[in-house]
Amino acid sequence: MNKSIPAMRRVRALSLVLAGVFVLESCAVNPATGQGNLVMMSEKRELEIGLEEHNKVMQTMPVLQDPELTAYVNEVGQRLAAVSHRPDLPFTFTVIDSPEINAFALPGGYVYINRGLMAYLNSEAELAAVLGHEIGHITARHAVQQQSSGRLANIATGVGGIVAAVATGSGYIGSQIMDIGSIWAQAGLSGFGREHELEADTLGAEYVLKAGYDPQAVIKVVTVLKNQEDFNTKVANRQPSYHGLFATHPRNDTRLQEAIASVGALPASAATLLDDSRFRAEMDGLVVGESQATTGTEARNRYYQTLLGYTMVFPDGWTLNETPTTVSGSSAGGTASLRVEVQRMQENKEPRLYIRDNLGITNLQKSEPLEQFRLQGYTGTAEKDGRLQRIAVIYMGPRVFTFTGEITDAAQADALDAQLLAAIRSFRAIQTNERFAGNESRIRYVQVGEGFSWAALARISPVGNYPEETLRLLNGYYPTGNPATGSWIKIVE
Repeated sequence: MNKSIPAMRRVRALSLVLAGVFVLESCAVNPATGQGNLVMMSEKRELEIGLEEHNKVMQTMPVLQDPELTAYVNEVGQRLAAVSHRPDLPFTFTVIDSPEINAFALPGGYVYINRGLMAYLNSEAELAAVLGHEIGHITARHAVQQQSSGRLANIATGVGGIVAAVATGSGYIGSQIMDIGSIWAQAGLSGFGREHELEADTLGAEYVLKAGYDPQAVIKVVTVLKNQEDFNTKVANRQPSYHGLFATHPRNDTRLQEAIASVGALPASAATLLDDSRFRAEMDGLVVGESQATTGTEARNRYYQTLLGYTMVFPDGWTLNETPTTVSGSSAGGTASLRVEVQRMQENKEPRLYIRDNLGITNLQKSEPLEQFRLQGYTGTAEKDGRLQRIAVIYMGPRVFTFTGEITDAAQADALDAQLLAAIRSFRAIQTNERFAGNESRIRYVQVGEGFSWAALARISPVGNYPEETLRLLNGYYPTGNPATGSWIKIVE
């Protein structure tokens, strides 16, 4: 037995040495804060992952085809990156052609901003604040820290339309998360948690100041989008539609204000960067709402019912017929169809009981509850005249939406039923940034004349629902306030 003691000591010593190596490899200094972080990834590997995931984003997300605006965003972003804690990273800035109000970042220097978010910004400094925040996530290696802590694996196994809706406070963004083929991008869209978001704000404000912008722009961006959140929840009874940066900060966030104040103020010598004429010139003509350039993708067969305030995606290639209160879709070969009807809710009962009592369907099969985009419902299959039906009920506000799917091709029943269920699961409320009627709507800048009123402007605006509120939100004057005579505002044409 004594002979085994030296061997045991050698094993123990080897274990301690290996443990020491592990600690040395996994405990790295945060390049932005100077503090130690538990990470298990070299910068070389971080760059490799960033490129791999960037390629996935490029394959699954539409990129804005506007070279001048893209070059402008890149110019502002590179100005911030040059004064960041990792100026040697090869930063890349991409504008995503999506109406959703969002921005996110990938490891290794990849930053993305949606066209929908840019529409609500009102200065170059605010654009810099958003880009600076995402750069802060990269310089502090927040995504890498998530991977090291195992949170990235949780996102990989748990993200979905419902889970994403809970994580971001928005079912709309939940659908965007699911559309992206990159788990790292999904993590960025979901947000990095309160402490990391605040750290990214502080770092972003520091970069904004060093680049010559007013760091108070960070507060302005949060205020503009919190105003939109107020509108969504109080007026339109709809959900927020943006990610961690804005979702984690309460209004009048004391910690955020203190963090920004600690960064410093814009020197008087840098006042030239307050000129937003270039910003207006580049933003003039930006599409708001859905873009014709992206209608060939996901919704590509997406249907909007603006009167009732809902939207859903029908299967590709289906034709639609609508009345003021109903819509019907059918496949090209007539093998399946789906009809959506609406009624006012007369009594409060479970969706399952509504199907049984009000629709008279008692033999529902493959039944399951629906919980999507903060809406409740129930669905299942039944047979009628020898044909398979997909039945569903979803409650939205004071209304009950009934879905009746018919399958005429028994040989493809399973595949067609899956299409019907997918279409039903896409049903949700129309979001703030989708409230634009007709064809493509674009931002135009005009100067305010004497006697200006938002109400008068709203009467001639193409914005479909809540035109005055939407115009105020686009310009940062929600819920009250008026621009001074001669100042510039955005209108929608």
